[in-house]
Amino acid sequence: MLSLFVSVVHRDLLLAWRRRSDVLTALGFFLLVTSLFPLGVGPEPEQLSHIAAGVMWVAALLATLLSVSRLFESDEADGTLEQMLLSVEPLPVIVLGKVCAYWLLTGLPLVVIAPLIGLQFNLSADETLIVCATLLVGTPSLSLLGAVGASLTLGLRGGGALIALLVLPLYVPVLIFGAGALDAWRAGLGIQSHLALLSAVLLVALAVCPLASATALRIAQD
Repeated sequence: MLSLFVSVVHRDLLLAWRRRSDVLTALGFFLLVTSLFPLGVGPEPEQLSHIAAGVMWVAALLATLLSVSRLFESDEADGTLEQMLLSVEPLPVIVLGKVCAYWLLTGLPLVVIAPLIGLQFNLSADETLIVCATLLVGTPSLSLLGAVGASLTLGLRGGGALIALLVLPLYVPVLIFGAGALDAWRAGLGIQSHLALLSAVLLVALAVCPLASATALRIAQD
């Protein structure tokens, strides 16, 4: 199953390289949203640093919603999805591989450019590291939960809006724990509990979301 997982990840990365504009859309949206907030709120360093974590997490959440609807669309359009469903290989592993490739293309770049965004919000090195750590642990959960919404709405008109309605309630705990870690650190409480909760959400999502997505895909193609 490991070879299957690696093959799916490799395939999706190659396909994404040929459609680089789709990958850059989510990254550009994240940069645009986080760059506009300092212009709208004002140049006060203390105020910017106070809202930094929340702004970056909301931007990451919206960037995921913007692009996750296309996770299975191309496979459905060219018939690859039907071949996946007919394959003897376990569909949840294939779904997990696709989600992993999606996160490498959309979630990981957000983590990489987060230090640059932190400079705009007057974050210290320690504060920037905390935000990056929470994004690194939390964004995979956003991708996994988004995959469930994408599979449930596959082929439906207005699927993007439906995904938002389906997965936004599931995103709320990740958003709260991720954005609240920096405030907890500033209050002297530490971030261990927030990272532990984000990790717990990720483990549950890893166990449940590929199975749920695979089941939804089979139902959508019946």
